[in-house]
Amino acid sequence: MYAMLLNLNLTVFPLSCEYENGVFVRGSTRGDGSVGEDVTENLMTIKSLPKRIPNAPEYLEVRGEVYMSFNSFDALTRRQEENEEKTFKNPRNAAAGSLRQKNAKITAQRSLDIFVFNIQQIRGMTIESHIQGLDYLTELGFPTAFYSVYDNVDEVIEEIERIGNMRGELDYAIDGAVVKVDSFASRRLLGSTAKYPKWAEAYKYPPEEKPTKLLNIEIKCRQNRCAYSCRQL
Repeated sequence: MYAMLLNLNLTVFPLSCEYENGVFVRGSTRGDGSVGEDVTENLMTIKSLPKRIPNAPEYLEVRGEVYMSFNSFDALTRRQEENEEKTFKNPRNAAAGSLRQKNAKITAQRSLDIFVFNIQQIRGMTIESHIQGLDYLTELGFPTAFYSVYDNVDEVIEEIERIGNMRGELDYAIDGAVVKVDSFASRRLLGSTAKYPKWAEAYKYPPEEKPTKLLNIEIKCRQNRCAYSCRQL
């Protein structure tokens, strides 16, 4: 039986951050998998992302996910409504739009955050498992989302159900959990199909359902005189 790592799958905006001798030098979106968008200047405005890390390796590339908390999203929506600006539909769209802003000063006003979930490349030390990499990132001061290692499937299933039951208490959106074989050597042994790794499995939670209050129904007419209803929720 392989040791299994469980972590959260956030409804957010993935990207890559590069460090040389402990200094943050470049940030880019995932793009098409080969070519991404340079968002270094905007990432510099995110307070939770370390700009310098102590006792760092020669080179470090980490994968992370930028997100906007529900509280920050609500505050942004209120400001946009007060200024009669177009509002974002959800926190994910708000995070993506804010990170791609041409003006980094606007990005700085959006209160973005980041979780780092993986070491993509490292020079100067050897990492042999995912949990070792996450523990190392935590030591360096990177913010990481929930993660833990389990030795049997029953524990994993129980934890997935526990997270699903409490996700409404989180201040950020998640749509699932991901289970991965922890050891990199075991991952290489298991290999991948043409599309998916054989050492990982994603679990999707059903959409959250919450009661909505119907405030009003308006009947309007189009130019062709056909009537239609508009509901205010």
